[in-house]
Amino acid sequence: MARTPKETTPTDPPSYEAALAELEQLVAAMEGGQMPLDRLLDSYRRGAQLLDFCRIRLKAVEDQVKVLEDGQLKPWTDT
Repeated sequence: MARTPKETTPTDPPSYEAALAELEQLVAAMEGGQMPLDRLLDSYRRGAQLLDFCRIRLKAVEDQVKVLEDGQLKPWTDT
C-alpha cells in the first residue's frame, strides 16, 4: 500500500534533502565492501524506505507544479 506525501512514519527523514543525503551515505558505505552481512541487509532495507520516501515527495511536487498558460493553469511539461 503506497503512502501519500502527508503520511509519515517515525523513521521518515525530515525532508527530501535529508533523505537523499542519508541514501547517499548508505550507498557509499555499502559500496565500501566492509559491512557485515546483517548490517548490509538492514542498510538495503533502509535504502528502499528512503527511495520510496523520495519518490513520493517528487511525485507530490510534480503534481503541484503548474504553469500559467493562456489564462489557465495547466500541468507543467518539460517541452
